[in-house]
Amino acid sequence: MSPKQKAVFLDRDGVLNKSYGFRPPNSPEELILLPGVPEVIRRLNEAGFLVFVVTNQGGVGLGYMTLEKLEAIHAKLVQEVAQGGGQFTEIAACTHKPKEGCPCRKPKPGLILDLAEKYNVDLAASFMVGDRDVDIQAGKAAGTRTILIKSREKTKEEPDYTCRSLLDASELILRLDAGPLEDGVKG
Repeated sequence: MSPKQKAVFLDRDGVLNKSYGFRPPNSPEELILLPGVPEVIRRLNEAGFLVFVVTNQGGVGLGYMTLEKLEAIHAKLVQEVAQGGGQFTEIAACTHKPKEGCPCRKPKPGLILDLAEKYNVDLAASFMVGDRDVDIQAGKAAGTRTILIKSREKTKEEPDYTCRSLLDASELILRLDAGPLEDGVKG
């Protein structure tokens, strides 16, 4: 059996790209990457991490956006990250309505677990990075270490680490991957 891979699972809106209040971009034109995102993805790739996007996109199920629009938004995301030398292993989206009860909608860990099985990921050696409680809950339920990106969103869930941005989170991930931090250090 081949050795397990390490991975970083990233929420999309508020972590990789700008949100519009609490609304995600609904067209490729509205997708604006946050500063440094392509370079961060490249650095994680170079360090040997598989990089996944795991995102709730209930607007498709609710009819605010078509699946084709969502795919176009993700195509632009992939293209812009590639221009900075990075690449996603896969983008996984839950398009079900928010109250539909599906196992793939965060805070449930279905998206992460499915990707981990498909790509032979060692979840204990991996990270879930997000800006909301549902991201941290999904990461914990899947068995990853969790990093909360501080945002305007009120959070109650206790992540393993807290960072100001994806850039800060990536630096923390690379330090943790290189070896243990001093006792008591929280990112």
